[in-house]
Amino acid sequence: MRLKLVPEQTKFDFFSRPVLWLGISAVLIALALASFGLRGLNYGIDFRGGTTIRTETSVQVDVGQYRDALAALELGDVVISEVFDPNFRDDQNVAMIRIGAQDGEEAVSTEVIEQARLALAEVAPDIKFVSVESVGPKVSGELIRTAAIAVMLAIGAVLIYVWLRFEWQFAVGAVAALVHDVVLTIGIFSELQIRFDLAIIAALLTIVGYSLNDTVVVFDRVRENLIKFKSLTLKDVLNLSINETLSRTFMTSVTTLLALIALFVLGGDVIRGFVFAMIWGVIVGTYSSIFVASTILMRLGVKRDWSKPVDTTGNQFGDIDA
Repeated sequence: MRLKLVPEQTKFDFFSRPVLWLGISAVLIALALASFGLRGLNYGIDFRGGTTIRTETSVQVDVGQYRDALAALELGDVVISEVFDPNFRDDQNVAMIRIGAQDGEEAVSTEVIEQARLALAEVAPDIKFVSVESVGPKVSGELIRTAAIAVMLAIGAVLIYVWLRFEWQFAVGAVAALVHDVVLTIGIFSELQIRFDLAIIAALLTIVGYSLNDTVVVFDRVRENLIKFKSLTLKDVLNLSINETLSRTFMTSVTTLLALIALFVLGGDVIRGFVFAMIWGVIVGTYSSIFVASTILMRLGVKRDWSKPVDTTGNQFGDIDA
């Protein structure tokens, strides 16, 4: 017996209130932008600058103990991760400790580094600081600009790709959905003040790809049904196409969320921000594929041939050259 979260055949009317769905998205985007403007983002070490310390010891690295040992120093943003390498000796245990820049300073002072070494020596007596590197605010500012350019280029590439594969109306709907997802993700990070670092940029680019995949699946079915059902209005074709792909969309989203929730609960602090962004992105990406991209496509209309545009008021389409 197969598990069916959604019936194979559904007849939901997704466009009975298109203004409502677009209105909800517009309000959420406005709130996200307002939060970003008023509160900003809680930039991590990657964007704010700080010091990276590479440690080595013969004692097995325990990230939790390291974090507890440094907590008493009140260093602010501290990220600890164990480094694995097959070339390491059996008694060579390496960790990377990143400490955010303190207020008014470009890097952590030598006194603070020595305090950190003494605190960690209580956990691993033979610990050595193999290397200490600092990243100043200038480099961090360049990272912020590069990250923003990467996201914009990804969205621009999607615009060109969908435009060439379908028509410009499809491209506008797809890009609007992607911008919607990215803005809402940045907004939730701003509102909750979750640490925003390079891992979150990777999550944003992954969200763009995930959301685009959902949107293209729906748009492919729309294009097929525009040819197959010549007498249906665009609204009916969109409803039919989304209902036909709904089971696939829902199953994909649920299985992805199951894996992400497991990572969020068991994966530890290092990847929690990335996983949270992905969970949020899957939810808003699934929503935008149906209620943003498709609704905008319905409002813009498409052409079945080069001479007879679709009438979005409810009249039937003209003929099509198959």
